[in-house]
Amino acid sequence: MEFVTASTAPESTSCDALVVGIFQDAGPTEGAAGRVDKALGGLLAASLAEERFDGKPAKTTVLHTHGRIPARRIITVGLGPKAGASLDTLRKGAAAAIARARELHAGHVAFPMIALPPHSAELITQARVEGIILGHYRFAKYKKPEDGEVTQVTLLVGNHEQAKHVEDGRARGLITGEATVFARDLVNEPPNQLFPERLAEIAHDIAKKANLKYMVFDPDALEALGMRAILAVGGGSANPPRLITLEYAPPRAKRTVALVGKGVCFDSGGINIKTSDLQWMKSDMAGGAAVIATMKALSALRIPVRVFGVVAAVENMLSGRAAKPGDIVRAMNGKTIEINNTDAEGRVILADALAYAVQQEPDEIVDLATLTGSAIVALGYHAAALMSNTAALADRLLRAAETAGERIWQLPLYEEFLEDMRSPIADLHNSGGRYGGAEKGAIFLREFVDGRPWAHLDIAPTAFLEHREGTGPYLQKGGTGFGVRTLLAYLSAGS
Repeated sequence: MEFVTASTAPESTSCDALVVGIFQDAGPTEGAAGRVDKALGGLLAASLAEERFDGKPAKTTVLHTHGRIPARRIITVGLGPKAGASLDTLRKGAAAAIARARELHAGHVAFPMIALPPHSAELITQARVEGIILGHYRFAKYKKPEDGEVTQVTLLVGNHEQAKHVEDGRARGLITGEATVFARDLVNEPPNQLFPERLAEIAHDIAKKANLKYMVFDPDALEALGMRAILAVGGGSANPPRLITLEYAPPRAKRTVALVGKGVCFDSGGINIKTSDLQWMKSDMAGGAAVIATMKALSALRIPVRVFGVVAAVENMLSGRAAKPGDIVRAMNGKTIEINNTDAEGRVILADALAYAVQQEPDEIVDLATLTGSAIVALGYHAAALMSNTAALADRLLRAAETAGERIWQLPLYEEFLEDMRSPIADLHNSGGRYGGAEKGAIFLREFVDGRPWAHLDIAPTAFLEHREGTGPYLQKGGTGFGVRTLLAYLSAGS
């Protein structure tokens, strides 16, 4: 899909579909809608009245112009009440409109600029471009090509001064949107095509293109580093584990952030085998996908922060070499872990990954993992869970998520949770009682960050949508790429 900018008036723009956003409390009298309605002699307003179009968010309707103006069709999209509108309102509106354009086989779609004080034209454009890219997304790599793709999007601007801000927003929206799509593609790949070694190869390709430093550790190197937690989880698979590292080091960076991702390319549950929904367990590497996709975008965005990405990539499988309930393994930092549930494997591999990240001496650590079903029980499919040992870091992530349009809800880390994670025969065991499972998983991870400022994002609720719940204009079933835009907003916000 190609994005271009033009200064043509909406009513004079030639395209297959012209998208007009309408706020619920304004109707077709303001901005581009008003200009188009006037050029059509009131036909747009009459059509909306006949259709009983109420301007509810992401609701669309179509009007064929029959040559009255150069645009062949008008796609109106509701934006809800203007007083309550946000950047994500515009993101969802753009996504709904591009999906409707795709259904109509409209190859060229134009979007007039829209105002939403106090947001700048740059931020508005970025949000809308993200919505367009994500709303148009389909994972069709293993299907015959589908008809109806939008091939060109024209962003209309009002004047030369506004054009510069729109161009900047377009550029940033393309980077963040495409990074999110890249994470979606990784998560949606079938497990026979994406295993630890292949994920490492993909990360290597990204490193070469984005000018990142890259290292990968195979089982021998993991053994030499004392990463027996990763080795224990990955030992049951014919596809051996890998630890993947990517480093972005811009000149004069004053802060270092470590991003750590869970990369379980397939999770059978191990000896504590899962009994249902195994077809979705390819998505258990969504945290790792988010980290790799974020690293991919850093150079293009010129983020002024040194970022060290770590992904622990394994398959959790059954075999004579698989970890057994009751095994005790020693993590890289020397702490011992009793594996009392082989299906709580994510925190075990993250123990080594976090310990390795600590050695890079970061100022802050953020990990992302599809860690617990408990987070889904608590939040449904609508928000990820955040837990942290540092209030300031948690606050920055919450603000970044709001900017990115990704919902995050903070849960507590009471010290009492740790008591349930202590083992009578090792430093820790990897599975506690049923209640507070998300918090117990997080506090287990906290034991491997050496007291550094750290935040854990349990993205199990939002990383992969199996059902209709949680879906929306730019969130279809399957991988969502959750976390990429939040991390990029968080890293962009401070140096």
